Amino acid sequence: MKKGFARKTLAATLALGVGLALTACGSSGSTGGGATVTGEDYDGPKVEISFWNGWTGGAAPVLVPKLIEKFNSEHDNIVVKNVPQEWGDISKKLPLAVKAGKGPDVAVAHGDDIATYAAQGLLLEADDIVDALGYSADDFPEGLMEAGSYADNQYGIPWSVTPLGLYINNDVLKAAGLDPAVVPTDKDSYMKALDALKTAGIQGEWVDGYVFTGTFEFESLLWQFGGDLYNEDVSKATFNSDAGVQALTHMTDLIKNGYSPANVAQDGNIKGLLAGKTAFNWNGIWQTTNEGFSSIDWTAVPVPQIGTEKAVWSSSTHWMFLNNKGQDENKTAASATFVKWMNANSAGWAETGELPAANEIRNDPSLVQTYPRLEPFLEQLEYAHFETSAPGITAANAFITTALNEAVTGKKDPKQALDDAAKKADEVLKQNKTKYGD
Repeated sequence: MKKGFARKTLAATLALGVGLALTACGSSGSTGGGATVTGEDYDGPKVEISFWNGWTGGAAPVLVPKLIEKFNSEHDNIVVKNVPQEWGDISKKLPLAVKAGKGPDVAVAHGDDIATYAAQGLLLEADDIVDALGYSADDFPEGLMEAGSYADNQYGIPWSVTPLGLYINNDVLKAAGLDPAVVPTDKDSYMKALDALKTAGIQGEWVDGYVFTGTFEFESLLWQFGGDLYNEDVSKATFNSDAGVQALTHMTDLIKNGYSPANVAQDGNIKGLLAGKTAFNWNGIWQTTNEGFSSIDWTAVPVPQIGTEKAVWSSSTHWMFLNNKGQDENKTAASATFVKWMNANSAGWAETGELPAANEIRNDPSLVQTYPRLEPFLEQLEYAHFETSAPGITAANAFITTALNEAVTGKKDPKQALDDAAKKADEVLKQNKTKYGD
Protein backbone atom coordinates (compact mmCIF):
# COMPACT_ATOMS: atom_id res chain seq x y z
CA MET A 1 0.00 0.00 0.00
CA LYS A 2 2.87 2.33 0.65
CA LYS A 3 3.86 4.68 -2.12
CA GLY A 4 7.35 5.90 -2.79
CA PHE A 5 8.63 9.05 -1.19
CA ALA A 6 6.69 11.92 -2.75
CA ARG A 7 7.03 15.48 -1.53
CA LYS A 8 6.28 18.88 -2.89
CA THR A 9 8.94 21.24 -1.59
CA LEU A 10 7.37 24.47 -0.49
CA ALA A 11 9.48 27.53 0.16
CA ALA A 12 9.39 28.95 3.66
CA THR A 13 8.12 32.49 4.05
CA LEU A 14 9.89 33.90 7.08
CA ALA A 15 9.12 37.11 8.92
CA LEU A 16 11.90 39.63 8.34
CA GLY A 17 14.00 41.78 10.60
CA VAL A 18 12.79 40.71 14.02
CA GLY A 19 15.89 40.34 16.20
CA LEU A 20 15.04 38.65 19.46
CA ALA A 21 17.27 37.39 22.22
CA LEU A 22 16.72 33.80 23.29
CA THR A 23 15.52 33.38 26.83
CA ALA A 24 16.12 30.46 29.15
CA CYS A 25 13.85 29.01 31.77
CA GLY A 26 14.34 26.78 34.78
CA SER A 27 17.53 26.18 36.68
CA SER A 28 19.61 24.02 34.36
CA GLY A 29 21.45 26.80 32.59
CA SER A 30 21.17 29.99 30.56
CA THR A 31 21.66 30.87 26.92
CA GLY A 32 23.17 34.18 27.88
CA GLY A 33 21.54 36.37 25.21
CA GLY A 34 24.32 36.72 22.61
CA ALA A 35 22.52 34.92 19.76
CA THR A 36 19.32 36.00 18.08
CA VAL A 37 16.63 34.53 15.92
CA THR A 38 15.97 37.09 13.21
CA GLY A 39 13.21 35.33 11.33
CA GLU A 40 15.65 34.78 8.47
CA ASP A 41 18.01 31.87 7.88
CA TYR A 42 20.70 31.45 10.53
CA ASP A 43 23.82 33.33 9.39
CA GLY A 44 26.19 32.67 12.31
CA PRO A 45 29.29 30.46 12.44
CA LYS A 46 29.03 26.85 11.32
CA VAL A 47 27.47 24.61 13.98
CA GLU A 48 26.37 21.01 14.37
CA ILE A 49 23.02 20.61 16.09
CA SER A 50 21.77 17.43 17.70
CA PHE A 51 18.18 16.40 16.93
CA TRP A 52 16.45 13.80 19.14
CA ASN A 53 13.26 12.16 17.96
CA GLY A 54 11.29 8.95 18.49
CA TRP A 55 10.74 8.08 14.84
CA THR A 56 12.14 4.57 14.75
CA GLY A 57 9.44 2.69 12.83
CA GLY A 58 7.45 2.77 9.60
CA ALA A 59 8.33 5.29 6.91
CA ALA A 60 9.72 7.93 9.29
CA PRO A 61 13.25 6.45 9.58
CA VAL A 62 13.50 6.78 5.80
CA LEU A 63 11.95 10.22 5.44
CA VAL A 64 13.72 11.95 8.33
CA PRO A 65 17.26 11.29 7.03
CA LYS A 66 16.19 12.39 3.53
CA LEU A 67 14.76 15.64 4.86
CA ILE A 68 17.84 16.27 6.99
CA GLU A 69 20.14 15.50 4.07
CA LYS A 70 18.30 18.05 1.94
CA PHE A 71 18.35 20.64 4.72
CA ASN A 72 22.08 20.14 5.28
CA SER A 73 22.75 20.48 1.56
CA GLU A 74 20.98 23.84 1.53
CA HIS A 75 22.71 25.24 4.64
CA ASP A 76 26.49 25.51 4.57
CA ASN A 77 26.70 26.66 8.19
CA ILE A 78 24.36 24.09 9.80
CA VAL A 79 24.82 20.35 10.14
CA VAL A 80 21.90 18.49 11.71
CA LYS A 81 22.76 15.22 13.43
CA ASN A 82 19.79 12.85 13.53
CA VAL A 83 19.53 10.88 16.82
CA PRO A 84 16.45 8.61 16.66
CA GLN A 85 15.49 6.56 19.71
CA GLU A 86 12.40 5.18 21.39
CA TRP A 87 10.01 7.83 22.78
CA GLY A 88 10.23 6.25 26.22
CA ASP A 89 14.02 6.41 26.16
CA ILE A 90 13.91 10.11 25.33
CA SER A 91 11.80 10.89 28.39
CA LYS A 92 14.16 8.88 30.58
CA LYS A 93 17.40 10.33 29.23
CA LEU A 94 16.44 13.95 28.71
CA PRO A 95 16.54 15.30 32.31
CA LEU A 96 20.06 14.11 33.11
CA ALA A 97 21.39 14.84 29.63
CA VAL A 98 20.14 18.45 29.63
CA LYS A 99 21.40 19.18 33.13
CA ALA A 100 24.79 17.80 32.15
CA GLY A 101 24.85 19.93 28.99
CA LYS A 102 24.73 16.84 26.78
CA GLY A 103 21.13 16.91 25.64
CA PRO A 104 19.90 17.69 22.13
CA ASP A 105 19.65 21.22 20.78
CA VAL A 106 16.23 20.48 19.34
CA ALA A 107 13.83 17.59 19.86
CA VAL A 108 10.28 16.45 19.19
CA ALA A 109 7.82 15.38 21.89
CA HIS A 110 4.14 14.54 22.15
CA GLY A 111 1.74 17.22 23.32
CA ASP A 112 1.19 15.67 26.76
CA ASP A 113 4.93 15.74 27.52
CA ILE A 114 5.72 19.40 26.78
CA ALA A 115 4.45 20.88 30.06
CA THR A 116 6.30 18.26 32.11
CA TYR A 117 9.60 19.01 30.39
CA ALA A 118 8.99 22.76 30.74
CA ALA A 119 8.19 22.47 34.46
CA GLN A 120 11.41 20.51 34.93
CA GLY A 121 13.39 23.41 33.44
CA LEU A 122 14.51 21.35 30.45
CA LEU A 123 13.16 23.66 27.75
CA LEU A 124 13.79 27.18 26.57
CA GLU A 125 10.85 29.55 26.52
CA ALA A 126 9.99 29.77 22.84
CA ASP A 127 7.64 32.79 22.71
CA ASP A 128 10.28 35.01 21.11
CA ILE A 129 11.32 32.25 18.72
CA VAL A 130 7.71 31.69 17.68
CA ASP A 131 7.27 35.40 17.02
CA ALA A 132 10.54 35.72 15.14
CA LEU A 133 9.70 32.79 12.91
CA GLY A 134 6.38 34.41 12.08
CA TYR A 135 4.14 31.79 13.66
CA SER A 136 0.81 32.35 15.38
CA ALA A 137 -1.94 30.07 16.68
CA ASP A 138 -3.80 30.64 13.40
CA ASP A 139 -1.08 28.79 11.50
CA PHE A 140 -2.10 25.48 13.09
CA PRO A 141 -5.32 23.60 13.99
CA GLU A 142 -7.36 25.28 16.69
CA GLY A 143 -6.02 24.57 20.17
CA LEU A 144 -2.77 23.00 19.01
CA MET A 145 -0.42 25.82 20.00
CA GLU A 146 -2.00 25.69 23.44
CA ALA A 147 -0.88 22.08 23.79
CA GLY A 148 2.72 23.31 23.65
CA SER A 149 2.33 25.97 26.34
CA TYR A 150 2.90 26.02 30.08
CA ALA A 151 2.52 28.73 32.72
CA ASP A 152 1.59 31.37 30.11
CA ASN A 153 4.70 30.69 28.05
CA GLN A 154 5.13 28.84 24.77
CA TYR A 155 7.56 25.92 24.76
CA GLY A 156 6.53 23.96 21.68
CA ILE A 157 5.97 24.57 17.98
CA PRO A 158 3.55 22.09 16.34
CA TRP A 159 4.89 19.53 13.87
CA SER A 160 2.22 16.86 13.31
CA VAL A 161 -1.28 15.68 14.27
CA THR A 162 -2.70 12.14 14.34
CA PRO A 163 -6.51 12.00 14.68
CA LEU A 164 -8.59 8.87 15.11
CA GLY A 165 -10.82 7.59 12.31
CA LEU A 166 -13.18 4.71 11.58
CA TYR A 167 -11.61 1.95 9.49
CA ILE A 168 -14.02 -0.23 7.51
CA ASN A 169 -13.48 -3.66 5.93
CA ASN A 170 -15.75 -3.37 2.92
CA ASP A 171 -15.57 -7.10 2.18
CA VAL A 172 -17.09 -7.85 5.58
CA LEU A 173 -19.92 -5.38 4.94
CA LYS A 174 -20.65 -6.97 1.57
CA ALA A 175 -20.70 -10.43 3.13
CA ALA A 176 -23.40 -9.17 5.51
CA GLY A 177 -25.42 -7.68 2.65
CA LEU A 178 -24.48 -4.08 3.45
CA ASP A 179 -23.54 -1.42 0.92
CA PRO A 180 -20.03 -0.06 1.71
CA ALA A 181 -21.04 3.23 0.10
CA VAL A 182 -23.54 3.81 2.92
CA VAL A 183 -21.20 5.08 5.65
CA PRO A 184 -22.42 5.27 9.28
CA THR A 185 -22.19 8.87 10.50
CA ASP A 186 -24.24 8.86 13.72
CA LYS A 187 -25.43 6.48 16.43
CA ASP A 188 -28.55 5.38 14.60
CA SER A 189 -26.78 4.48 11.36
CA TYR A 190 -23.86 2.94 13.23
CA MET A 191 -26.07 0.72 15.39
CA LYS A 192 -28.18 -0.21 12.36
CA ALA A 193 -25.02 -1.45 10.63
CA LEU A 194 -23.93 -3.35 13.75
CA ASP A 195 -27.37 -4.96 13.99
CA ALA A 196 -27.18 -6.12 10.38
CA LEU A 197 -23.70 -7.51 10.94
CA LYS A 198 -24.83 -9.30 14.09
CA THR A 199 -27.72 -10.89 12.20
CA ALA A 200 -25.15 -12.16 9.70
CA GLY A 201 -23.12 -13.68 12.53
CA ILE A 202 -20.46 -10.97 12.57
CA GLN A 203 -19.41 -8.96 15.64
CA GLY A 204 -18.98 -5.60 13.94
CA GLU A 205 -16.74 -3.66 16.34
CA TRP A 206 -14.26 -5.29 18.68
CA VAL A 207 -13.87 -3.21 21.85
CA ASP A 208 -10.54 -3.38 23.68
CA GLY A 209 -9.43 -2.10 27.09
CA TYR A 210 -6.05 -0.69 26.10
CA VAL A 211 -4.63 2.73 25.26
CA PHE A 212 -4.31 1.69 21.61
CA THR A 213 -7.08 2.24 20.85
CA GLY A 214 -9.82 1.75 23.42
CA THR A 215 -8.76 4.75 25.48
CA PHE A 216 -8.75 6.98 22.41
CA GLU A 217 -12.25 5.80 21.50
CA PHE A 218 -13.50 6.41 25.04
CA GLU A 219 -12.07 9.93 25.09
CA SER A 220 -13.64 10.70 21.70
CA LEU A 221 -17.00 9.52 23.03
CA LEU A 222 -16.59 11.47 26.28
CA TRP A 223 -16.15 14.69 24.30
CA GLN A 224 -19.02 13.73 22.00
CA PHE A 225 -21.30 13.53 25.03
CA GLY A 226 -20.16 17.00 26.15
CA GLY A 227 -17.69 15.96 28.84
CA ASP A 228 -14.01 16.59 29.41
CA LEU A 229 -11.10 14.74 30.99
CA TYR A 230 -10.23 17.37 33.62
CA ASN A 231 -11.43 20.72 34.91
CA GLU A 232 -10.01 23.94 33.50
CA ASP A 233 -6.91 24.19 35.72
CA VAL A 234 -6.33 20.42 35.62
CA SER A 235 -6.71 20.07 39.38
CA LYS A 236 -9.55 17.55 39.27
CA ALA A 237 -10.49 14.62 37.05
CA THR A 238 -13.90 14.98 35.38
CA PHE A 239 -13.86 11.93 33.12
CA ASN A 240 -16.25 10.24 35.59
CA SER A 241 -19.02 12.74 34.76
CA ASP A 242 -22.37 11.67 33.32
CA ALA A 243 -20.79 12.13 29.89
CA GLY A 244 -17.98 9.76 30.82
CA VAL A 245 -20.41 7.16 32.10
CA GLN A 246 -22.44 7.43 28.89
CA ALA A 247 -19.30 7.03 26.81
CA LEU A 248 -18.01 3.99 28.66
CA THR A 249 -21.49 2.43 28.87
CA HIS A 250 -21.76 2.68 25.09
CA MET A 251 -18.56 0.66 24.79
CA THR A 252 -19.48 -1.96 27.40
CA ASP A 253 -22.95 -2.33 25.88
CA LEU A 254 -21.33 -3.31 22.60
CA ILE A 255 -19.83 -6.28 24.44
CA LYS A 256 -22.89 -6.96 26.58
CA ASN A 257 -25.20 -7.01 23.56
CA GLY A 258 -22.98 -9.20 21.41
CA TYR A 259 -21.70 -6.65 18.93
CA SER A 260 -18.15 -7.23 20.24
CA PRO A 261 -16.43 -10.26 21.72
CA ALA A 262 -15.23 -10.02 25.31
CA ASN A 263 -11.58 -9.79 26.34
CA VAL A 264 -10.20 -8.49 23.05
CA ALA A 265 -6.41 -8.60 23.19
CA GLN A 266 -4.10 -5.65 22.59
CA ASP A 267 -4.35 -4.82 18.85
CA GLY A 268 -6.83 -7.68 18.47
CA ASN A 269 -9.38 -5.38 16.85
CA ILE A 270 -7.15 -4.13 14.04
CA LYS A 271 -5.92 -7.67 13.45
CA GLY A 272 -9.53 -8.85 13.35
CA LEU A 273 -10.38 -6.17 10.81
CA LEU A 274 -7.49 -7.16 8.56
CA ALA A 275 -8.42 -10.84 8.91
CA GLY A 276 -12.00 -10.18 7.81
CA LYS A 277 -13.51 -11.07 11.18
CA THR A 278 -14.94 -7.64 12.01
CA ALA A 279 -16.10 -4.63 10.01
CA PHE A 280 -15.27 -1.50 12.03
CA ASN A 281 -12.26 -0.32 14.01
CA TRP A 282 -11.69 3.06 15.71
CA ASN A 283 -8.00 3.64 15.10
CA GLY A 284 -5.41 6.30 14.36
CA ILE A 285 -4.34 7.78 11.06
CA TRP A 286 -1.05 5.92 11.43
CA GLN A 287 -2.83 2.73 10.37
CA THR A 288 -3.08 4.10 6.81
CA THR A 289 0.53 2.96 6.43
CA ASN A 290 -0.24 -0.57 7.67
CA GLU A 291 0.81 -2.91 4.86
CA GLY A 292 -1.89 -5.38 5.95
CA PHE A 293 -4.49 -3.16 4.30
CA SER A 294 -3.04 -3.93 0.87
CA SER A 295 -4.81 -7.30 0.87
CA ILE A 296 -8.36 -6.05 1.66
CA ASP A 297 -10.93 -3.62 0.29
CA TRP A 298 -11.06 -0.91 2.93
CA THR A 299 -12.22 2.61 3.64
CA ALA A 300 -11.40 5.15 6.35
CA VAL A 301 -14.06 7.69 7.35
CA PRO A 302 -14.63 10.16 10.21
CA VAL A 303 -15.66 8.48 13.46
CA PRO A 304 -19.45 8.40 13.84
CA GLN A 305 -21.11 10.94 16.12
CA ILE A 306 -22.49 8.73 18.89
CA GLY A 307 -23.11 11.59 21.32
CA THR A 308 -24.59 15.06 21.06
CA GLU A 309 -21.67 16.76 19.30
CA LYS A 310 -18.86 16.03 16.90
CA ALA A 311 -15.54 15.26 18.55
CA VAL A 312 -12.54 13.05 18.00
CA TRP A 313 -9.29 12.33 19.82
CA SER A 314 -6.01 13.41 18.28
CA SER A 315 -2.44 13.28 19.40
CA SER A 316 0.21 15.78 18.33
CA THR A 317 3.96 16.24 18.21
CA HIS A 318 5.86 19.48 18.82
CA TRP A 319 9.34 20.89 18.34
CA MET A 320 11.21 21.87 21.52
CA PHE A 321 14.40 23.87 22.11
CA LEU A 322 16.48 22.46 24.93
CA ASN A 323 17.85 24.39 27.88
CA ASN A 324 21.13 22.52 28.16
CA LYS A 325 23.66 23.64 30.73
CA GLY A 326 25.87 26.05 28.82
CA GLN A 327 23.60 25.90 25.78
CA ASP A 328 25.22 27.45 22.69
CA GLU A 329 23.04 30.36 21.52
CA ASN A 330 24.15 29.82 17.93
CA LYS A 331 22.98 26.21 18.04
CA THR A 332 19.57 27.28 19.30
CA ALA A 333 19.30 29.92 16.57
CA ALA A 334 20.32 27.33 13.97
CA SER A 335 17.76 24.92 15.43
CA ALA A 336 15.04 27.52 14.89
CA THR A 337 16.01 27.75 11.22
CA PHE A 338 15.85 23.94 11.01
CA VAL A 339 12.36 23.84 12.58
CA LYS A 340 11.01 26.48 10.21
CA TRP A 341 12.47 24.65 7.21
CA MET A 342 11.10 21.29 8.32
CA ASN A 343 7.57 22.66 8.78
CA ALA A 344 7.73 24.40 5.41
CA ASN A 345 8.84 21.14 3.76
CA SER A 346 6.51 18.80 5.63
CA ALA A 347 4.11 17.79 2.84
CA GLY A 348 5.75 14.40 2.44
CA TRP A 349 5.35 13.69 6.15
CA ALA A 350 1.88 12.35 5.35
CA GLU A 351 3.71 9.29 3.99
CA THR A 352 4.39 8.30 7.61
CA GLY A 353 0.72 8.25 8.61
CA GLU A 354 0.79 11.65 10.31
CA LEU A 355 -0.62 14.95 9.13
CA PRO A 356 1.59 18.05 8.91
CA ALA A 357 0.49 20.51 11.58
CA ALA A 358 1.13 23.62 9.49
CA ASN A 359 -2.18 24.70 7.93
CA GLU A 360 -0.48 26.12 4.84
CA ILE A 361 1.04 22.72 4.03
CA ARG A 362 -1.77 20.46 5.22
CA ASN A 363 -4.51 22.41 3.41
CA ASP A 364 -2.68 22.52 0.09
CA PRO A 365 -4.88 20.55 -2.37
CA SER A 366 -1.84 18.61 -3.56
CA LEU A 367 -1.64 16.82 -0.20
CA VAL A 368 -5.00 15.06 -0.63
CA GLN A 369 -4.26 14.47 -4.32
CA THR A 370 -1.10 12.64 -3.33
CA TYR A 371 -2.56 10.93 -0.25
CA PRO A 372 -6.34 10.58 -0.86
CA ARG A 373 -6.74 8.11 2.04
CA LEU A 374 -6.01 10.93 4.49
CA GLU A 375 -8.95 13.15 3.51
CA PRO A 376 -11.41 11.89 6.19
CA PHE A 377 -8.82 12.54 8.90
CA LEU A 378 -8.27 16.06 7.61
CA GLU A 379 -12.01 16.72 7.80
CA GLN A 380 -12.08 16.00 11.53
CA LEU A 381 -9.42 18.46 12.63
CA GLU A 382 -11.93 21.29 13.04
CA TYR A 383 -13.46 19.41 15.99
CA ALA A 384 -10.45 17.40 17.19
CA HIS A 385 -9.42 17.45 20.85
CA PHE A 386 -5.70 17.31 21.62
CA GLU A 387 -3.82 16.06 24.67
CA THR A 388 -4.29 17.73 28.04
CA SER A 389 -1.30 19.98 28.73
CA ALA A 390 -0.17 19.87 32.38
CA PRO A 391 2.99 18.72 34.18
CA GLY A 392 2.92 15.03 35.08
CA ILE A 393 -0.42 14.48 33.31
CA THR A 394 0.53 11.11 31.83
CA ALA A 395 0.54 9.55 35.32
CA ALA A 396 -3.05 10.69 35.87
CA ASN A 397 -4.08 9.63 32.36
CA ALA A 398 -3.02 6.07 33.11
CA PHE A 399 -6.06 5.65 35.38
CA ILE A 400 -8.39 6.36 32.45
CA THR A 401 -7.12 3.20 30.80
CA THR A 402 -7.41 1.34 34.12
CA ALA A 403 -11.11 2.28 34.29
CA LEU A 404 -11.65 1.30 30.68
CA ASN A 405 -10.03 -2.09 31.18
CA GLU A 406 -11.95 -2.82 34.38
CA ALA A 407 -15.25 -1.94 32.71
CA VAL A 408 -14.84 -3.78 29.41
CA THR A 409 -13.63 -6.92 31.19
CA GLY A 410 -16.65 -6.82 33.52
CA LYS A 411 -14.70 -6.33 36.73
CA LYS A 412 -16.61 -3.10 37.52
CA ASP A 413 -19.59 -1.28 36.09
CA PRO A 414 -18.70 1.88 34.11
CA LYS A 415 -19.61 4.36 36.84
CA GLN A 416 -17.71 2.53 39.59
CA ALA A 417 -14.66 2.07 37.37
CA LEU A 418 -14.58 5.75 36.43
CA ASP A 419 -15.24 6.99 39.98
CA ASP A 420 -12.42 4.84 41.37
CA ALA A 421 -10.06 5.95 38.63
CA ALA A 422 -10.95 9.64 39.07
CA LYS A 423 -10.23 9.41 42.80
CA LYS A 424 -6.74 8.04 42.09
CA ALA A 425 -6.15 10.55 39.32
CA ASP A 426 -7.07 13.39 41.70
CA GLU A 427 -4.37 12.20 44.08
CA VAL A 428 -1.81 12.32 41.28
CA LEU A 429 -2.98 15.78 40.20
CA LYS A 430 -2.60 17.03 43.77
CA GLN A 431 0.91 15.59 43.94
CA ASN A 432 1.73 17.21 40.59
CA LYS A 433 0.65 20.62 41.87
CA THR A 434 2.98 20.22 44.83
CA LYS A 435 5.82 18.83 42.74
CA TYR A 436 5.67 21.31 39.87
CA GLY A 437 4.04 24.28 41.58
CA ASP A 438 1.46 24.96 38.90
